[in-house]
Amino acid sequence: MSELFAIVDLETTGGRADREKIIEVAIALHDGEKIIDQFESLINPERSIPYNITRITGITTEMVADAPKFYEVAKKVVEMTEGAVFVAHNVRFDYSFLFHEFQRLGFTFTRKQLCTVKMSRKAFPYLEGGHSLGNLIKQFEIKVKDRHRAMADVYATVDVFERIIKLNGGTDFTEMLKKGIREAILPPGLELAKLEALPGEVGVYYFHNEAGDVVYVGKSIHIKRRVFEHFKSKNHKADKMERHVRDVSYELTGSELIALIKESHEIRKIQPIINKSQRGKTVPTGILAYECQSGYTCFNSIKLNTRNKNHKSIIASYDKPSFAAMAMFRAKTDFELCDCLMDGKTGEQSCIYYQIGQCSGAGVGKEDMEAYNERAEGAIKKMTSAFDYDCIILDKGRNEEEKSVVLVEDGMYQGYGYIDTSMDGASIEDLKGCIQTFPNNSNIPGIIRTFIRMNPKVEIIEL
Repeated sequence: MSELFAIVDLETTGGRADREKIIEVAIALHDGEKIIDQFESLINPERSIPYNITRITGITTEMVADAPKFYEVAKKVVEMTEGAVFVAHNVRFDYSFLFHEFQRLGFTFTRKQLCTVKMSRKAFPYLEGGHSLGNLIKQFEIKVKDRHRAMADVYATVDVFERIIKLNGGTDFTEMLKKGIREAILPPGLELAKLEALPGEVGVYYFHNEAGDVVYVGKSIHIKRRVFEHFKSKNHKADKMERHVRDVSYELTGSELIALIKESHEIRKIQPIINKSQRGKTVPTGILAYECQSGYTCFNSIKLNTRNKNHKSIIASYDKPSFAAMAMFRAKTDFELCDCLMDGKTGEQSCIYYQIGQCSGAGVGKEDMEAYNERAEGAIKKMTSAFDYDCIILDKGRNEEEKSVVLVEDGMYQGYGYIDTSMDGASIEDLKGCIQTFPNNSNIPGIIRTFIRMNPKVEIIEL
């Protein structure tokens, strides 16, 4: 066998790799037949060892006081594992701890992984009591000295590993090894076969927890590849996925634009615990346009509620106060509006912008009212419309017999749908008729504009 295997066990101060530290490391380098090298060391975690950890492992704070710190053994860990498959019983635990320790040192630790828990389930499905290392030691009557010490557990894992090799020798083991390396990156309970069955097509995918609740929504032009990439990563998001994800489902969209739009809608609606970028709490905010006592057009932002959201003076609404503030700032800049008539102000005795020549003084009655209000009307039109023109965007469908349809009307995104390609040359009304409407979402205009810019050949029908 040409592969080398670094069989690893760690003892740690707790269960969270991003928070806890290693207190003992043991590695046995195995050539597929026997151990050819080994290394073990206590590690000073630079913190006290909790009582419950001492109770399990027998390792005390005093025992590690003079032990090397992790950075002092890091080179040896790299040398022992380099070019080898990283093997452990519950490999994600041990691998994640080493990954985070190296990350704290500013390095990325990357190795192919193999999990003897998952391999033993396939090799010994008849075992009663599960496939924990403790139960395998009991079932196979493996002699172990100092259980829950790193090297003792490595020797037990080596015994299990050699039994698996013996049971699945030659070509069978090679195939099992390839499959095991892919499977090792997955969270517990998420079967490789489930991911292998995912399509390599465009759509939205959903990660579910044990109760079936959606905990993450994503989109991709190749669902299968993207889902695997999530579990290859080692970061805070990947750690959360390992703790929560137990199943995956998907919905094909055909069009990347529809996938982007649907992903945004679903995140807003479901509020999955792992999504962050679009999950932030919304505070609906509206912009009012009204005349002050002097007749000048003024603007103000207010928090929207069921009583005021349909008020005729509200010209635009946004998901967050910061979005509304940015819209008013752009309006003030683009249309040279007076700061004294923005944000609920109705004129001041003195205007700093007027004094320094950057404002014509509408707020203090120095500018012609009609000229000013004409510019303010342009600002209202701009804030009312998310797009410069109305259009229908036609893109790929979920199969060759359909096209996707996205509608922009009255300056706003309205929704999307699908239409049969047999209706080529369909009227505008036919295209509008297939549209499913969705609630307002401030992310969508940017998604559509970016997609059009990045895909200049996409079919657009201006209305």
